[in-house]
Amino acid sequence: MISLILTVRNEGASLPALLDSLLQQTRPPDEIVIVDGGSTDDTSAIIESYLDRLPLRLLGEPGCNISRGRNLAINAARGELIAVTDAGVRLAPDWLQHLSEPLLADPEAVAVAGFFRADPRNTFELALGATTLPGVGEIDGRRFLPSSRSVAFRRDAWKAVGGYPEWLDHCEDLVFDLRLRQRCGPFVFAPQAIAHFRPRPSLPAFFRQYALYARGDGLAGLWTKRHLLRYAAYLLILPLLLLAGALLHPLWWGILVLAGLACLARPLQRLWQMRGGKRWLAALPLLPLIRATGDIAKMTGWPLGLWQRRRTNPPRWR
Repeated sequence: MISLILTVRNEGASLPALLDSLLQQTRPPDEIVIVDGGSTDDTSAIIESYLDRLPLRLLGEPGCNISRGRNLAINAARGELIAVTDAGVRLAPDWLQHLSEPLLADPEAVAVAGFFRADPRNTFELALGATTLPGVGEIDGRRFLPSSRSVAFRRDAWKAVGGYPEWLDHCEDLVFDLRLRQRCGPFVFAPQAIAHFRPRPSLPAFFRQYALYARGDGLAGLWTKRHLLRYAAYLLILPLLLLAGALLHPLWWGILVLAGLACLARPLQRLWQMRGGKRWLAALPLLPLIRATGDIAKMTGWPLGLWQRRRTNPPRWR
C-alpha cells in the first residue's frame, strides 16, 4: 500500500493543478492524507470537492509547521510506503509509478529521490528557474538530496530517524534527508519522477524564500563554510576587485565582466535549454540580478538563524 501525504495552508489557488495531476497517475496512490495547517481560504472546500474522485483524508492542525504536518499525516497514513509532495506542484502522470518502483522491486531500497523542474508562467519565473534549479544532467544521483516535493521512503526509515524535525520550519526536508542518508545510505535516484514546480513570481518573494532557507541553515547548523565564503566574496574579494578596476588598466573591467559571465555559466546554459519564444532573451539580464538577490537574501537570513539557534539551542542535524 502506498500512502501519499502533504500539508497545506491557504493553497486554494494551487491545489486544483496538483489534485488534477493525481487523478491522471498511471499508478494512483492507495490513499492521500492531507494536513491543513489552518487555511482561511477555500482550501478545504477544494479538497472536499475531490472526495468522490480521489481516496482523500483531510486532517486539521491549525498553526502546525510543515514538519509537524507531515509527521501527523504519516502517523495517520496506513501504508508502509510513503510518498511526499507539496502544494504548488503539478505531478507528471507517471510520477508515482517511477517513484515507487524501486521500493516495490527491491526490499533493500529504503528511500527514492524524485526530481522537479521549473514550471514558469512569466519571464521572471523563467529566469529564476534557470538560476536556481539544476538540470537532471547536473545531478550526482548517489549524493542528491531530494526536496520533499518529490520523495518516497519506507515508514520504518521515517520512524528510525525521528521523522521530520519539528523544531525547523524551513530546510526541514534537507535535515530529514541528511539523517536518512546517514542511517540508511544513498537515495535511489528516479529522475523520471518529476514534479513540475512553479518558481516564486517576483523578486521580493524570491528574497523572502531564500532568506528563510538560509535562516533554516543557521538554525540547523548547516553549510557554515559555504555561508562564510559568501560573506568573504561579497565583503572582501568583490570590493578589492572593484578597487583594482578603478586603479588599473580599463582592460581589467573586461576581465571582471568575463569572470561574472563565468559565474553565470550554469544559469545561461539552463536558460538556453529552457528557451521558448523570445522570453529567454528578455530573461537574460535578470540572471545576475537574481543571483545577487539570492546571495544577499542568504547573507540576511543566515545570521538570524544563528541567533535563533543560540537563543533556543536546538539539536544539530546529526
